[in-house]
Amino acid sequence: MAFSMYSRIPMPRFDWESEDMKYHLIFFPWVGMVIAALEYLWRMLGDKFNIEVVAFVAVSIAIPLIVTGGFHVDGFMDTSDALSSWQDKEKRLEILKDPHIGAFAVIRLVIAILILAASLSVMDFKCFKVWLFSFFLSRVLSGISVVRFKNAKKDGLLNTESKTAGKNAVFGWLLAEGILGAVLMIITSPVVGALSLTTLLVCFFYYKKMAMDKFGGITGDLAGWFVCVSEVWCSVVCGIGALWYL
Repeated sequence: MAFSMYSRIPMPRFDWESEDMKYHLIFFPWVGMVIAALEYLWRMLGDKFNIEVVAFVAVSIAIPLIVTGGFHVDGFMDTSDALSSWQDKEKRLEILKDPHIGAFAVIRLVIAILILAASLSVMDFKCFKVWLFSFFLSRVLSGISVVRFKNAKKDGLLNTESKTAGKNAVFGWLLAEGILGAVLMIITSPVVGALSLTTLLVCFFYYKKMAMDKFGGITGDLAGWFVCVSEVWCSVVCGIGALWYL
């Protein structure tokens, strides 16, 4: 169910019943693990065959979009429009539901892609491996927000997930996954790993404050925004870390 909802990877059909959805968020970070594995293989191929930087960066950015179908980018763009509207909470929530995109969504997406491309172009292999953990940990934190943060709306997919999830069990498993991912990130590179982990946590607490202040709680779009923002900021830290070591 987790892979069917959060990725384009073909999965068997299932029934949308409450019991089926009880623990699916535990496996949400595994989608990030698949993305990280594909990115790692692509990096290995790029190094082995001396693939040009532009081609390597372009495919690296495309891999998460291909795996997820742009699921989180959609939330990033909707949230960007809502935040840029300078409207009240109710109007921002309406903008999140609007299927159209505005100029600010496009502008912010282009900026995010350019920043990500610049960061990827300077990362050495060690810092690149640290960045890969952001795909897993961003989804751990996003899942935790679903079962621990207040929902802004009484309807929608995220509200359904929150109500049907076995919250204590899901939180416990996600916390364990997060601790394991954090330890491995720091082992990969103590300094850059620790800075990247700190960046993820800063993004997480900013996400909570922004969601509560601007929207009265979280939504699926805001959760997608957080995943995108935290991965981009982690790439910046890893890029700077690679330049620092050089």
